[in-house]
Amino acid sequence: MAVHLITGAGSGIGAALAQRLHDRGDDLVLLARDAGRARELASRSPRAATLVGDLAQPGRLSWAFSKQPLPERIDSLVHVAGVVDLGPVADLPSSLWEQQLAVNLVAPAELTRLMLPVLRVSRGQVLFVNSGAGLRANADWGAYAASKHGLKALADALRAEEAEHGVRVTTVYPGRTATPMQEKVHRQEGADYVAERFIDPESVATSILTALDLPRDAQITDLSIRPGI
Repeated sequence: MAVHLITGAGSGIGAALAQRLHDRGDDLVLLARDAGRARELASRSPRAATLVGDLAQPGRLSWAFSKQPLPERIDSLVHVAGVVDLGPVADLPSSLWEQQLAVNLVAPAELTRLMLPVLRVSRGQVLFVNSGAGLRANADWGAYAASKHGLKALADALRAEEAEHGVRVTTVYPGRTATPMQEKVHRQEGADYVAERFIDPESVATSILTALDLPRDAQITDLSIRPGI
């Protein structure tokens, strides 16, 4: 039975993935930003353990974890959590750059660093849910795309560094997916949001499961997912 540590399990892709893993009997450790959120996640997945740590403050993750029991085994660390705020470079304040870089890039790097010792023991896997913006930056997407381009670099470097320890590293690049984040993006773009036009989070979860379940003789390093036709 595998143990999966998941960020962003409260909604969207993370929630779909956590439910699929829970339904098939895997063990879950769900990261929550505070105790209230941890209780909410635990109520949805009664068998799941929770870990409290605020990704908006990556420098405090080590301190937060020192106050809690940590899982003794992790087979996969799945980074799904993210934030987005759009705006042109000429207008976007530094606070929104800092927030997106903290949650989308620095926190995944720090959480991975803290969990690598147990991942090495299990010869586990780190999976980053990136974005199409991690491959291409459009107008008004500068800060978010920068954080996601950085996340790609983090994954590529980590893959090269951890190969000797048997740790696999995968990046998934979903296109626009029907999630609360996508709804927020549409509000910022001033566009109507129609969920049916976009990828179902369940489809992205299926792709993630494929990467996690792949036999040890192979690994999916990079996987782009785009809306069907």
